[in-house]
Amino acid sequence: MNIALVGASGNAGSRILKELSDRGHAVTAIARQPEKIAALPGVTAKAGDVFDQAGLTALLRGHDVVVSAVHFVASDPCILIDAVKAAGAKRYLVVGGAGSLEVAPGVPLVTTPEFPEAYKPEALAGGRFLDLLRAEKELDWTFLSPSASFEPGRRTGTFRLGGDRLLVGEQGSRISFEDYAIALVDEIEKPAHHRQRFTVGY
Repeated sequence: MNIALVGASGNAGSRILKELSDRGHAVTAIARQPEKIAALPGVTAKAGDVFDQAGLTALLRGHDVVVSAVHFVASDPCILIDAVKAAGAKRYLVVGGAGSLEVAPGVPLVTTPEFPEAYKPEALAGGRFLDLLRAEKELDWTFLSPSASFEPGRRTGTFRLGGDRLLVGEQGSRISFEDYAIALVDEIEKPAHHRQRFTVGY
């Protein structure tokens, strides 16, 4: 597939880029500083600004799928969504956050007393992004939330998928960037969560 990846040089984005390249996809990798994007087979690095809707639309045009792997507090969801729609992309996948996942019915993780204050702005912005997608009438979107601990690790290929509830395993709620990338690229290749949020964890 012909895929555009916004935020291709970040922690999650760089792992998703490698997974896409390893599986033989053609990827336009977009970042503010394209020199930080890994040189991989099938990858074309491009400079892009997530606040430049016209420029972003031009970069996204002609792609089957757009993946957004940018921080919520460092972007505008309305600009991103409108650029994807204007570009005519068939699908839009968003690297989500764990804060909006529920720990009990109607209780998002971000509202619990133990949720770190430092992460609240990003978590709340991610929840607003998800709300905007859920109200979207035209776009075929998917929002993939990681587990609470989202960090570098190993590519094992062994993980669980869930819906809106935080996944917790024997070692708590966690997923590596590498295994998250597998779950996201699996969803691109075999779509199973149209206009839905889902989550991945051990």
